[in-house]
Amino acid sequence: MHRFNEADAGAAEEALLACCGSHRWALRLTVHRPYPDIESLLAAASEASYDLRPADLAEALADESWMPQPLLGMRAPGSQAAHTALRAAHAAYEARFGHVFVVCLEGIDPEEMLDAVLGSIRTRLANDPDEERLVAADELRRIALTRLEHLVATHSGAGAR
Repeated sequence: MHRFNEADAGAAEEALLACCGSHRWALRLTVHRPYPDIESLLAAASEASYDLRPADLAEALADESWMPQPLLGMRAPGSQAAHTALRAAHAAYEARFGHVFVVCLEGIDPEEMLDAVLGSIRTRLANDPDEERLVAADELRRIALTRLEHLVATHSGAGAR
């Protein structure tokens, strides 16, 4: 925590952007340093996530689409048919909502990941756009908290600890 609290503002913000692609979110957490402990930082991050405006959410979702990773669930074990269904579900989701599908997979066993992602996409395709925006925002919040906790715990990023 000390290194994160003491990092220059630009470095801290850059490290935070790796957790959530909203500049407003990262700036808010940066300017409210120092944090006494990880729990305080995570609480502030969660609160900042709830305060994302639609443009902030769109920015964060757009940043997720640039992540250098395969579609969620594509690395999970499963049949070729299941992977084909997953690619089709991702495409349908993006066509319906105009952004990538996000879901927090913390605590999901790799063997269950493909089914969890596919089931989640299929369920969320039934949401109306406003409802899905809220669900996606909450999933981004959970992802950001997981990334932030990892960032501080592993000393990665710009002086994160």
